[in-house]
Amino acid sequence: MHESLTIGQLSTRSGVAPSALRYYERLGLIRAERTGGNQRRYARTELRRVAFIRISQQVGISLEEIREALDSLPASRTPTAEDWARLSAAWRERLTEKIRLMTKLRDDLDGCIGCGCLSLRRCTLYNPDDSLSGEGSGARLMLPRPAAEPAPAA
Repeated sequence: MHESLTIGQLSTRSGVAPSALRYYERLGLIRAERTGGNQRRYARTELRRVAFIRISQQVGISLEEIREALDSLPASRTPTAEDWARLSAAWRERLTEKIRLMTKLRDDLDGCIGCGCLSLRRCTLYNPDDSLSGEGSGARLMLPRPAAEPAPAA
């Protein structure tokens, strides 16, 4: 493999532990070739894939979703800027919604910190008009419902 990296070099360059790189490889997120001595060698292009994995995880994208996205990239050549743009466009709406929710949380968090149950009538983040009270007490949702999905009737 021309200009390849050892697992230690990839780890140093990417800031990802070798154990995580081996895990990513097992999941099919990155690829390595083997030397005659069965040592891993990574193409330098794998650095971009590792960076994409790390950034995607930081914004809450699952490894399964990351793998599906990476599987859409061409295997026969190094992905181009257009390939990466196509991949990011597929997540644009989802990321925009996450940004909207994070902004709302940031702006309204002071009203929720003391309560924690997210089922009070005054909660405007997850349970407007206390629509989840019929489902029981305490926290009812871990994540907000998508904007198009109505909350259950009380």
